[in-house]
Amino acid sequence: MPGAAPRPGPALLTGAAAAAEAGVVPATVRKWVQQGHLAAAGQRGRSHLFRLEDVFAAERAARSRGRRRAPLD
Repeated sequence: MPGAAPRPGPALLTGAAAAAEAGVVPATVRKWVQQGHLAAAGQRGRSHLFRLEDVFAAERAARSRGRRRAPLD
């Protein structure tokens, strides 16, 4: 559509803000990154920025991985 404003991209959040949205501590977000479950989508200064939907996907994956463990006898 001519003259239409470009659609903004997904919101990017710092690790601390992403952790707060997912209900985890920032160390958990860093752990997901180190384990390869979450990748930064950008950077502002020294802070990595994450897409909220990627954080939620990593959180869901972490929860489902926790359920798969066999009970200890």
